[in-house]
Amino acid sequence: MKSTDIQSLKEDLPEFREKSAAFYAGEMSKADYKGLSGFYGSYAQRSGETGMLRLRIPAGRLTKERLSFVADTIRRHHTRRIHFTTCQTIQLHDLDSDTICSIIDEALNVDIVTMGGGGDYPRNVMCSPLSGVEKGEYFDVLPWAEVAGDYLLSFLKAPKMPRKLKVGFSNSAANLTHATYRDLGFAARKDGLFDIYSAGGLGKNPLFGVKVAEAVDPSMILYYIKAMWLTFITWGNYENRGKARTRYMQEALGGPKKYTQAYQTKLAEVMASGENLRIDPETLSISQPVGLQNNSIKGTVLSHPRIIEQKQQGLYTVYWHPIGGHPDPDKFCQLTDMLDQMQNVEIRLAPDQTAYIINLTEAVIGNVLSITSGGAETPFEASVSCIGASICQIGLRDSQTLLSSCIQAVRQADIPGNALPQMHISGCPSSCGTHQTGIIGFRGAGKFINGRSEPGYMLYAGGNEYQGNEIMGQELGVLLEKDIPDFLVVLGRTVAKSGLDFMNWYKTNPNELKTISELFCLKS
Repeated sequence: MKSTDIQSLKEDLPEFREKSAAFYAGEMSKADYKGLSGFYGSYAQRSGETGMLRLRIPAGRLTKERLSFVADTIRRHHTRRIHFTTCQTIQLHDLDSDTICSIIDEALNVDIVTMGGGGDYPRNVMCSPLSGVEKGEYFDVLPWAEVAGDYLLSFLKAPKMPRKLKVGFSNSAANLTHATYRDLGFAARKDGLFDIYSAGGLGKNPLFGVKVAEAVDPSMILYYIKAMWLTFITWGNYENRGKARTRYMQEALGGPKKYTQAYQTKLAEVMASGENLRIDPETLSISQPVGLQNNSIKGTVLSHPRIIEQKQQGLYTVYWHPIGGHPDPDKFCQLTDMLDQMQNVEIRLAPDQTAYIINLTEAVIGNVLSITSGGAETPFEASVSCIGASICQIGLRDSQTLLSSCIQAVRQADIPGNALPQMHISGCPSSCGTHQTGIIGFRGAGKFINGRSEPGYMLYAGGNEYQGNEIMGQELGVLLEKDIPDFLVVLGRTVAKSGLDFMNWYKTNPNELKTISELFCLKS
């Protein structure tokens, strides 16, 4: 951001500090404080005694400078709980009022913006985590995602939208950022252009996006972002907060075709306005390692399952998935210290709470693997979970506790690593754990039994995020929370007995998952 913009954001901090002190002193309601604090990227935790702060990490790119700031912040403020989110940000938890305000101020000094991390504002721009280094990608979308993220910050103090706006960029059909069902998504094409999708989203009443433009030159993307903002400002629902997301405009405007016409109307206005939003590719600067000449790369270390070979010859990525998206703060700081001594190395955060350490040479991989040990060892252990109801104000169920119980049960039952898939767990219908898009998903729910509400989860199955094959998971029924680990053990043993991995078993036996679930689902 420009220094003038940063100064403008800092001018509001004294008022926020005053209001935060009042809230944590018990002089303001949670609802009133939430309406204010969301703009600063902070929310009170469920207890109301401490809060969290969300650091925007544009495109999920943790450069060494950003890493150093986060590690220094953890150490100076003695932060003991951090969380990698499904929007590629970092949340710092269990903070007092003074600490929250101090970190916001300090972050702005190193060009990390927390503003707009919550509330009805453009959120962190998402990007395929291995863009620029991934074999088989259509093209590197990261530079464009970063420009888009910077541009969206200019709307923080513009007329307020009805609700938040999420923007994503994908570098291939893998569609890890769900570009085809975001509020606005830029899906890369093999010809170096973008197809653009709009008015999609997960949560209550999920919808896939509408393709509003094809074969768009990347240099023109800011025009499409401005048009999206104007479309939402004009036709977004300001009256009913439950329908104040972009996906509800599809129905409100008469269907996908009518929505596309409305969007194109605003796009034409932007194009005719005379405002120059074209991006000059020559102004984009991103350090891309050229790779090394090394034709003798063999050995046991480089065959490790957490090592990914990059498209740059001789360079590698290490995959690190802290269970539940909760990295140990000490381990995070140790890793940062190590990476600070290396060239061109950085971390990319992924939408499934994985961290990828990229641009590593053969000489340093062993040390990085060692420091990042102790995380997920199988796709199942790399399951996605929101922060959970023990912390989140609106959460129904503690998704983190469920995930821990499931992993423990599966380990004790000695289920093979390929017999269960990555799950997606959300504590409530908001879908922060993206439960609707996983092959197996759970969403916090409840069930009345003998006059008492018992904790449970709705089971989803069959979700797929791959572009061209997108599908939302099918609801199979509600399981009591205490029964879910046993369900997964039975499922894992069934798959293991078949001799297939989970995905091939599921394709071969498309109805058997439902059959097994019926043994555990509550009857109506």
